[in-house]
Amino acid sequence: MATLTIPHPVPSAAEDAEHIRKAVQGWGTDEKALILVLAHRDAAQRKHVRLAYEEMYNENLIKRLESELTGHFERAVYRWIFDPIEREAVMAHVALKKTFDHRVIIEIACVNSPKELLAVKGAYHARYKRSLEEDVAAHTAGDFRKAFTYRYGGDEIDISLAGSEAGILRDVITQQKSNHEETIRILGTRSKAQLNATFNCYREDYGTPIEESLAGEAPSEFASALRMAIGCIVNPQLYFVEALHDALGKADTDEDALTRVIVMHAEKDLRGIKEMFQGRNNVPLEQAVRQKTSGDYKAFLLALIGD
Repeated sequence: MATLTIPHPVPSAAEDAEHIRKAVQGWGTDEKALILVLAHRDAAQRKHVRLAYEEMYNENLIKRLESELTGHFERAVYRWIFDPIEREAVMAHVALKKTFDHRVIIEIACVNSPKELLAVKGAYHARYKRSLEEDVAAHTAGDFRKAFTYRYGGDEIDISLAGSEAGILRDVITQQKSNHEETIRILGTRSKAQLNATFNCYREDYGTPIEESLAGEAPSEFASALRMAIGCIVNPQLYFVEALHDALGKADTDEDALTRVIVMHAEKDLRGIKEMFQGRNNVPLEQAVRQKTSGDYKAFLLALIGD
């Protein structure tokens, strides 16, 4: 369930646009007024506000906010203001723009359904006039280029195939060849339902989860990416709980990861992630965020979390 809180009744898009205009005019910016509007509107409402603002003031709202805000607060607002599909296209582009952040690409490829992933690819092409697959290939080499391609949908399961492919994965992992073509073929193309059946067979037949077997490998970026992909497929909520724990547990908070998880899930399933985070860490997510962030950035994240 979402953590996003929306007032009732919701002001019109024109009223919201007017409030935002007042917040960004003159000397200084009224960040609290911006948070009061933007952090409490769903994707459809934010889109209407953007359109109303542009029509009323002949100005692009996103560009105006970029010029008014700074730091982690600006980056969080920038990611939030898009609708979910366009946001993922933007975040993929950012992940590929400078240093390749494979976490973002893996999350987009492995958490989304085939239909959702197709929509993200379409939004990416419409926005940047290039294909997401080509840009991933341009920024990666070898195994990463081949790993996360088209994944079939559907809930059908072939138990015999699951057992056979669990055996293939076992042989590959035992031989410490996680870049093996068969690993890539299985993880990159099978449906989530089929993969979960394969991972269940692996655990039942060999007495350990496949993630633990991969963790025993000699450290490598690709083995780490495979573990990440499997985590996204097997239990995405737990994966994002661990991502939040890692982001907040460092001496220097990983604001990029923290922002990504909260912004991407606030109007989707962040409530469940919050509950699991507290159960595993004995600390509410709100408290952890409050302790590790500051200023308008903190206020914005807490508003999305539902503090």
